[in-house]
Amino acid sequence: MTMLLNTLRLAIRATLANKMRSFLTMLGIIIGVMSMVMLVSIGQGATGSVTSAITDMGSNLLTISVTDEDVSLSREDFEALSDYDAIAGVAPYVTASSVMRTGSNYTNVAVYGVTEAFMEVSDLNVQAGRGIAPSDLEWRTNVAVIGVEVAGELFESYDVIGKTVTMDGRTFTIVGLLEESGSDLTGSLDSRVLIPLTTGQRIADSSAITSCYIAAASTGQVTLAEALAEREMLLLTRDEDAYSVYNMSSLLDTLDDVMSTLSLMLGGIAAIALLVGGIGIMNIMLVSVAERTREIGIRKAIGARRAHILLQFLVEACVLSILGCLIGLVLSALGLAAFSAIAGMTVEIEWRAAVAAILFSAGIGVVFGSYPAAKASRMTPIDALQRR
Repeated sequence: MTMLLNTLRLAIRATLANKMRSFLTMLGIIIGVMSMVMLVSIGQGATGSVTSAITDMGSNLLTISVTDEDVSLSREDFEALSDYDAIAGVAPYVTASSVMRTGSNYTNVAVYGVTEAFMEVSDLNVQAGRGIAPSDLEWRTNVAVIGVEVAGELFESYDVIGKTVTMDGRTFTIVGLLEESGSDLTGSLDSRVLIPLTTGQRIADSSAITSCYIAAASTGQVTLAEALAEREMLLLTRDEDAYSVYNMSSLLDTLDDVMSTLSLMLGGIAAIALLVGGIGIMNIMLVSVAERTREIGIRKAIGARRAHILLQFLVEACVLSILGCLIGLVLSALGLAAFSAIAGMTVEIEWRAAVAAILFSAGIGVVFGSYPAAKASRMTPIDALQRR
């Protein structure tokens, strides 16, 4: 143990003796560790955000999407699904992107043309005012329920009930303010604007509906509700490729599989940078052996064995590698904190990736330091002392 501590002390002293050269040698390891940890952490953070958003929507929620442009379904086609006991709610909707204005202020919004059931089915709540009412659909009224981000951008206040905005050349009266929902990979959920479905269809100049949320009566009846939705859609479209029915639970499973594969791929790509860093360590250790031949000769002449020389240079390579890894982890934590602040998404360092980076870096130090260390240990005292 004493010999190992003395060797470690000598390795640290040798590293500090050439600070700039040591830093440049560690740079490959630093970049590799940052790439590995940040990419995997951002991937896991994004997965967590999407998973949370899907979970918040409810594990008993199904989504129907019509993918064939030639298929045109009406509100009544979808709402016929509510006749089944296994289905508690049906909410067909249309979507569009638009710009909402008031005075000199404007903001981009995601517009949802919805029925009165949409908020209950998708588990949305208002913090002020009301939601879309059946009378709004019947009379095609120009009313809107807006997200808190829209309220902040347009009015710099949440006191928005009764105020008017313009969108697509029409004036809308704000009747409700949604509770804050946060964001996911698609963007901010608080930039949504809900308007009556019939008004949305009039703006789009089309009665076709391509999307619908379905709430199963309970989590135990999700599979049955999905089967019923599949059956009904097949009867309506006569083409099983014309639509898709998504179960949120199976969507989560698919998402986990995809993101796990993506994280492994990103980690593998970043590991290449670590291998490049390892080559840099081998190169500088060979230079170090060539520069310190007299030191090696003197140590052997006074009794140092081959194992002592081998251990000394191997520990130096590992010190360079692990120290570079630790610096990379610190910079990764700072980089992730900056990314979280800019992206508005909570991303924490993935410690499994950090541990893997440390172990991988230690392995690189051993593997790429072995050849220079072995070369140094094979020198005879006479040959080493004769070299300049």
